[in-house]
Amino acid sequence: MNMPYPGESTDAILGQEFLTWLWYQSDTAPGAFTDSQGAPFSVSMEQRIVVQGGEGEARETASVSGSLSPLREARFGLGTGKKVSRALIRLEKDELAFQLSLKAEDFSLNSLKTPKLDKSDSDEDPDALLLEKFYLMEVCTGLLDALYARFLHLRLSADWPKEVADMRQWMTRTE
Repeated sequence: MNMPYPGESTDAILGQEFLTWLWYQSDTAPGAFTDSQGAPFSVSMEQRIVVQGGEGEARETASVSGSLSPLREARFGLGTGKKVSRALIRLEKDELAFQLSLKAEDFSLNSLKTPKLDKSDSDEDPDALLLEKFYLMEVCTGLLDALYARFLHLRLSADWPKEVADMRQWMTRTE
């Protein structure tokens, strides 16, 4: 990837590279992910991505959203040097589906939506719904941890330059 902008933290740079790589991977091989126990899950970028480039008053931001948008404008922005700064991500494992917004700058999760809770057994144990919600949040963060571990393993390996070349080719692909 490109050199960092002055004043950018390592976390923000890694976050931008992670989200860009995740978009690439989810577009080219959406079901090729496994959790820490080796169980498969899928990732897709939902229809809202923010890319940024430049700094200070020259900073440019492009936010692309739309229910059927192929996100071409955002991918074009990547080809011009912008980086993904925020993305809406969908994770699916077994019968569970999660949706969350992830910020590159500090890896903060926003608007995490877990699968609907089964409220039928809430009469028996008043804490059951809360515990189930915590469990689902833990499953989701575990999937994110597995994604980030895979990214870091690749990012720190000798295979990263080839991955970057493949990503650049993907960025400039027209559909």
